[in-house]
Amino acid sequence: MFAYLVRRLAYAVPILLGVNLLTFALFFVVNTPDDMARMQLGVKRVTPDAIAKWKAERGYDKPLFFNGAEEGCAKLTDTIFFAKSARMFVGDFGAAEDGRDIAREIATRIGPSTALALPTFVVGLLVTVSVALLLAFVRGTRLDFWGVVACVAAMSVSSLFYIIFGQWLFSKVLRLVPISGYADGLSAFKFLVLPVAIGVVAGLGSSIRWYRTLFLEEIGKDYVRTARAKGLSEGTVLFRHVLKNAMIPILTGVVVVIPQLFLGSLLMESFFGIPGLGSYTIDAINAQDFSVVRAMVFIGSVLYIAGLMLTDLSYTLVDPRVRFD
Repeated sequence: MFAYLVRRLAYAVPILLGVNLLTFALFFVVNTPDDMARMQLGVKRVTPDAIAKWKAERGYDKPLFFNGAEEGCAKLTDTIFFAKSARMFVGDFGAAEDGRDIAREIATRIGPSTALALPTFVVGLLVTVSVALLLAFVRGTRLDFWGVVACVAAMSVSSLFYIIFGQWLFSKVLRLVPISGYADGLSAFKFLVLPVAIGVVAGLGSSIRWYRTLFLEEIGKDYVRTARAKGLSEGTVLFRHVLKNAMIPILTGVVVVIPQLFLGSLLMESFFGIPGLGSYTIDAINAQDFSVVRAMVFIGSVLYIAGLMLTDLSYTLVDPRVRFD
C-alpha cells in the first residue's frame, strides 16, 4: 500500500505541473501583463508609465519562463512563472490585488466552506441513496412512477429558484432563520441550516435518478437472482448485496464532487453571505484578481487528484478483488 501511494504521488506531480503550466498559459499568454494592468487600472487613458509601474510593483515586468539577463539558476527562478505559479507547490500563493496574503485568506475561509459543504454532501448522499433504494425496492409500482416524476420535476427547476424561494419563505415570511450572514462556533448553525437544506433539496432530483438506475442495473444481474433463489428477502438482497456491489460506481461519483465541496458552493455562499472559498472566488473574478483565481484553480486541481487517490484506496475496502498493483 505504501509503495502504491508513493507511485500515485509520483504520477500526480507531472499531472499537477501540466495543469499549472496550462493555467499559467491561459492567464499570461491570452491576457498579457499589459492587459491585466489596463483592466486593473480601470481608466480609459492608461499611460505607459502607469502600466510599467503596475507591472513592476507586482513582479510582472520579468520574462515569462526564461530570464536571459540573469546567471545560473536565476535564469529560471527570476521569471513570472516561478514567482507566480511554481511557488504554489510549496503553498506560497502570493498576494492579492488588495495586498492580502492569499494563503492566509484561504486558511480563514476554508472553515465556513467546510461547514456548508460537508453537511450538504453527507446529508444529501444519505437521503439520495436511501430514496433511490426505496424506489428500487418498490420498482414498477405507482410510488416508483411518481417518485421518478418528482425527480424529473425537481431536475427541471433551477437551483436559483430553490435559493430565492427558500430565502423568501423561511427568512422573510416565516422568519425562522436569518436571510444571510455567518458567525463562528455554534452560532453558525442558524446561518447554515437553510443553505444546507436548500443544497440537499436542489441536488436530489438528478442524484436519485442516477442511483435508482444504478441499483436497478445491479438488481438484474445473476448474483441477485441467485440470492433470491436462496430464499433471502428483498430487503436483504438490496442492502446486503445490491448496495455493496454498487459501491464502486457510487464512490466514483462521489470523487467528482470533492473539489466542489470547497469551491463549488459559489451561488450558495454568494446569496447567503457566507465568507467561504466560493464567495472568495466570485469576488476575485468580479475584481479581475488573477492571482486569487489562479490559486483557486490550483487548489481545485490538487483536491481532484487527492480525491482520485482516496477513491482508489476506498475501492479495496468495498471490493476485495481490487489490488493496489
